[in-house]
Amino acid sequence: MKRDGDADPDGTGPDPVDTRLGARLAELRAERGWSLGELAERSGVSRSTLSRAERAEISPTASLLNRLCAVYGRTMSQLLSEVEAEPALLVRVAEQAVWEDRTSGFVRRSVSPPHAGLRGELVEGQLAAGADIAYDRPPVPGLEQHIWVLDGRLEVTAQDAEHRLDTGDCLRLRVWGSTRFRCPGPQDARYALVVVLP
Repeated sequence: MKRDGDADPDGTGPDPVDTRLGARLAELRAERGWSLGELAERSGVSRSTLSRAERAEISPTASLLNRLCAVYGRTMSQLLSEVEAEPALLVRVAEQAVWEDRTSGFVRRSVSPPHAGLRGELVEGQLAAGADIAYDRPPVPGLEQHIWVLDGRLEVTAQDAEHRLDTGDCLRLRVWGSTRFRCPGPQDARYALVVVLP
């Protein structure tokens, strides 16, 4: 039986996005000439987990992708856009890339049309009631984030300050260190996240 986070939850084979993502992660490591051991030292992720993610044997968690984005100097949206086919100017809602971290109860929709050369992007996030995600570092130091809660409640901790956001509230911050996103419930939290590269 597959554990949460594994790439093949229903026995139909690896998710195509996970397969392309794994291949891109392997390419990024190869471009730098790093072994799995070197990447493990830089990211703080075990060699076996990195190897399984590159082979699409597991579906990477948001925390794992965040660590790898930090090492590779990318935002999560940039990394995910690199595994999409061709950039478009308009992306209809049915075509927006959705990625799910089943382990943490986090769903991420890339709302902006993907384009690696742009500094800003719009993401829709959804956290299940009780979900709690901690990122040990930003993917890019000094990353600007605007977090607008569309439904529910969200608690965001950054630079040792906790911010409690209700529906309609918006928080702007620059991310230099660890952050934490928590949905205290009782309902799921849905929010818009605007990310701007420094």
